[in-house]
Amino acid sequence: MVLFISPPFGNYLTFLPGAIPISGSFTLEPRPGLLYQIINTLRYNLEHGGWVNKIGLRNKGIHYGLNNYDANNVLSIAIKKDEDVAKLNKIIPRDRNIEINVSCPNTSIRIPKDLGVFVSEERRWCIVKLSPLDTEKHIDGFYKQGFRQFHCCNTFPVIGGGLSGTYLIPYVKDKITYIKKKYPDTEVIAGGGVRSIETANMYRKLGADHISVSTLCFNPILFGYFYTMYPTVTRRSFPP
Repeated sequence: MVLFISPPFGNYLTFLPGAIPISGSFTLEPRPGLLYQIINTLRYNLEHGGWVNKIGLRNKGIHYGLNNYDANNVLSIAIKKDEDVAKLNKIIPRDRNIEINVSCPNTSIRIPKDLGVFVSEERRWCIVKLSPLDTEKHIDGFYKQGFRQFHCCNTFPVIGGGLSGTYLIPYVKDKITYIKKKYPDTEVIAGGGVRSIETANMYRKLGADHISVSTLCFNPILFGYFYTMYPTVTRRSFPP
């Protein structure tokens, strides 16, 4: 089981043995204002017990991502316009690991019908990151386009931005169950509300192949404990 470190922490925690950072998300063209958006929108939501942000894909563009992150990492990409698909597909090497973010709640991401052009046997990772609100029909469509790796799931749209944390758990559970039951040849990355090995164990028992964390990294002590206990680091099974 691989441990993924999702954005934004995957942009910085690129040095941990046994973990794969997901860096991005990167769009075709730069979208400035990242620091401003973090300062002005990142808040803890007491009602739902999770972090809310409205960063809206602020990034330095795909060329920066390709040139500044290790080729073994996973590069998260987001598509703003249909015509970006062909341009990104031409720019990104066929063996570069990618995650396609089709689910940011803070911007109008396009979901073109031809995303399957990114599927390549040369990539170890070619992941679709789902929204908690994606339907079974959406998942079926991605599978038909050739995708066999699904990340469940992105933040939940609320007033003020996208909500992370334990609120996502029911949505993640439903998607793991559906995907693994209907498409047993897939790999599922479960992320959302992972605060402990117990939550990771629950996702694993539902069929998740890998786990991702992000806002857990806000608490270095809890993240350090989780990282130490995770089986890809310790080379042993999850504790009961």
